[in-house]
Amino acid sequence: MDCVDWLSWFDAPEYEFARQVLQRGVAALYFVAFLSSLNQFPALLGERGLLPVPEYLAGFSRLRRPTLFRWRYSDRLLRWVCAAGLAISALLVAGIPQVGPPWVPLIAFLALWLLYMSIVNVGQTFYGFGWEMLLLEAGFTVAFLGSDQTDPPRTILILIVWLVFRLEFGAGMIKIRGGREWRDLTALYYHHETQPMPGPLSRQAHLLPKPLHKVEVLGNHFAQLMVPFFLFAPQPVAGVAAAVVILTQLWLVATGNFAWLNWIAIVLAFAAVSDPVAHAVFPVIPLDWHGAADRETPLWWLVITLAATLLLLVLSYWPLRNLFSKRQLMNASFNRWQLVNTYGAFGSVTKQRIEIVVEGTLDNAPDDSSDWREYGFKGKPGDLRRVPRQWAPYHLRLDWLMWFLPLRTVHEEWFYAFLGKLLEADRQTLRLLRDDPFDGEAPHLVRVRSYHYRFSTRKEFRETGNRWVRTLVHEPIPPVSLRGSSGRRR
Repeated sequence: MDCVDWLSWFDAPEYEFARQVLQRGVAALYFVAFLSSLNQFPALLGERGLLPVPEYLAGFSRLRRPTLFRWRYSDRLLRWVCAAGLAISALLVAGIPQVGPPWVPLIAFLALWLLYMSIVNVGQTFYGFGWEMLLLEAGFTVAFLGSDQTDPPRTILILIVWLVFRLEFGAGMIKIRGGREWRDLTALYYHHETQPMPGPLSRQAHLLPKPLHKVEVLGNHFAQLMVPFFLFAPQPVAGVAAAVVILTQLWLVATGNFAWLNWIAIVLAFAAVSDPVAHAVFPVIPLDWHGAADRETPLWWLVITLAATLLLLVLSYWPLRNLFSKRQLMNASFNRWQLVNTYGAFGSVTKQRIEIVVEGTLDNAPDDSSDWREYGFKGKPGDLRRVPRQWAPYHLRLDWLMWFLPLRTVHEEWFYAFLGKLLEADRQTLRLLRDDPFDGEAPHLVRVRSYHYRFSTRKEFRETGNRWVRTLVHEPIPPVSLRGSSGRRR
């Protein structure tokens, strides 16, 4: 293959629609991520948060993770970082940087990557989710897709397909190596009900006949263990494989709330969809984008994209080895820049849903007749009649961590700090909740109870109107005040 032939292979003008979806879609998810941080970070991790970043940074003589907050953190600076991220991502969604030379969207995406990495690397447990590093890796890789003045580079598109492969195949292998319920096809007898944050259709999905749940699991194994290999096949096979990934992810979107995990998988899957395939499915999608045939790739841009390709290929060794390891890691990064990571989720499925419920009272010395009022959360189940909302791709970090408490322990540092904030009626903490039963007044005591939750049957729903049925399990934290005493009498 001579130089001209190689350059003609390197350029992929038939993937312009894919580039548009990838750049704008990933930028849109960055917008959501920065918006989530702007609204929640100060209350969770700010100067007066549950796990204050200044105290976290003070515990390190040298923080190895790259962050703009290494030398100084303030809520004001955090808001400026989020504002910059929102502005840049909005411009990319609108396609404005893409009109210029390829270095413009490159700088824009790398800025998003560095800004958001600065947040993630001080986010502690509230940012300890796999989709954080997934968004970071996606932003870095998509940065090298170029602009409207150049053709999409084929090597970068292949690397994005490789990212989708790791995301899907890694999740599939985690399940096969994990709980028996994935192998005997019973996982979805439980998962729609016990997942961290159910959506509006989760109950209906849970109430489907059990044979259909087994079909769901089989479909999941097919989509995650077999289909990803076909993403590397010639067209239209690769496009069909991408469609399978997209459709299965849309089913997950419809039946749950997994932040932007499913949405970013959908966006990234378009890397395997060529313009002719997209046009065949949706004829309104043009085959020739703004004179694509007249574009030329500058030598300097070719050098940059090949350098990025080589870097990501070298870093691929560790996640590739991990995929076939008996001790497969899930959602792990092998370098401080969180590039070319390993992914996976729900290697085992919880069989029962235990919910942590927080209540408060204005009584100084409560007894069995005292008025205990329940705090309502935005996303996690509480009110038995309330229809779960669709929040994804927006991420409710407090609600998600509340799901983990009964799986680990309620005696988490951040949770006790949260109870303290409720006793203070801290305004920024209360804004994280759907309902403050005391309308801003500070309760004298709070207590924590755990309940077993399950979806009501169709018959139970007709009789009571409740979508959930709950049973008290125990009281892991008895009534406490700011002084630490229960003040309880019988």
